[in-house]
Amino acid sequence: MNGHRDRDGDGRARQARPRDELGRPLPYGSVGVEPVSEEPLPPAETITAATALLEQGRPFSAHEVYEVRWKTCPEDERALWQGLAQVCVALTHEARGNHRGATRVLERATAAFSAYRVTAGPTYGLDLDDVISGAREEILGAR
Repeated sequence: MNGHRDRDGDGRARQARPRDELGRPLPYGSVGVEPVSEEPLPPAETITAATALLEQGRPFSAHEVYEVRWKTCPEDERALWQGLAQVCVALTHEARGNHRGATRVLERATAAFSAYRVTAGPTYGLDLDDVISGAREEILGAR
């Protein structure tokens, strides 16, 4: 790592600092949650891993799983994976008490899914309307 930031030799951000279950950084040397792999997974494995993390109350980590896929997927699938990552960010904001941020990011996820639907690309077994409505219920139900 370079200097005081969690960067690799090429300057890319890395997950060296421990974090809590909502992704908040903890002091170095603290025990945080297990970081997720920074290696992309195939689509079905990405969804399975992210779903398991959501079930464990770790939406920030689920976001990271989706983000790795989003940054490495075929160009025509980016809106899908970006939208899924944004749903997890919205859930993270809500869990941290940032209701306004949760609502705004969920709106961006909804827009990403709308753009993706037009392409008729694969959803890998996900019903995107159910994803959004489930997140919306969780966000509104937390208030």
